[in-house]
Amino acid sequence: MNSGLLILSEMEASLPPSERKIAQYILKHPAEAIKMTAIDIGKHSHTSSAAVIRLCKSLNLSGIQELKLRIAGDLQSEKVDVRDIEPNEPLELTIDKITNHSMQILRETADLIDQKALMHAVDAILNAKRIFFFGVGASAIAAMDAYQKFVRINKYCMYFTDTHLGGTAVVNAEEGDVIVGISFSGETHEVAKVLEIANGVNATTISLTRYGNSLVASLADICLYTSPKLEATFRSGATSSRLAQLHVLDILFMCVATSTYEETIEYLDKTRTVIKTLHEKVGKRRINYS
Repeated sequence: MNSGLLILSEMEASLPPSERKIAQYILKHPAEAIKMTAIDIGKHSHTSSAAVIRLCKSLNLSGIQELKLRIAGDLQSEKVDVRDIEPNEPLELTIDKITNHSMQILRETADLIDQKALMHAVDAILNAKRIFFFGVGASAIAAMDAYQKFVRINKYCMYFTDTHLGGTAVVNAEEGDVIVGISFSGETHEVAKVLEIANGVNATTISLTRYGNSLVASLADICLYTSPKLEATFRSGATSSRLAQLHVLDILFMCVATSTYEETIEYLDKTRTVIKTLHEKVGKRRINYS
């Protein structure tokens, strides 16, 4: 259980004044803070124990113990030196940098997953009449990947990367349909607009954004998050953010799959079989997939 310091640093600017003072104190003195009670932290940050409890609620944590456990995990974790790609650097160094950065992003994303929110998302997907995935730019890749996974287990789903098509589909959605908006920044206007339309037709909305407050997350019934770490300058093409999005969607898919295990295996076997036949010569033989 890590990412306590990451959560604090990302949420600091949006916290109320007293809670912000506590966050700033903990960020400056993490090793000391994990040994303190809520009363001690309140005194040292010139606030109160009640403000400490409110801070934990604002961070969507169960209490001061969870916050301290996460910070303790951060302090024990090996620090990864994330550096940008340099001109004409050796291949081995590039491989090492990209691999370390990707591993760090995936681990941070896993630590930030709210299991209650994940279960709500799983339930929504399991009971959905239709599922619409929407993302633009690099997030469109994640939307397409989610579509090809869920369609293989017989979920009626579609993905859109065009605002006009997405808006047209979503405005005809109904209660029981699920719309998933994907945006790393959480501020992508097109994704926010599609979720806004979805809310107007009472569909269930799920957001997948970087951790923290954002426009897209504010419009969703269920919020899933990735690590908020920004791309390094040379890798601004959404390298690690794409991996984090795919990671969360893989977890969501696997959780849905395990909830309907026997049925899922049957659908996967069918789709695997039909894909194999696509390479065969077309004949008059009727193939039975039932």
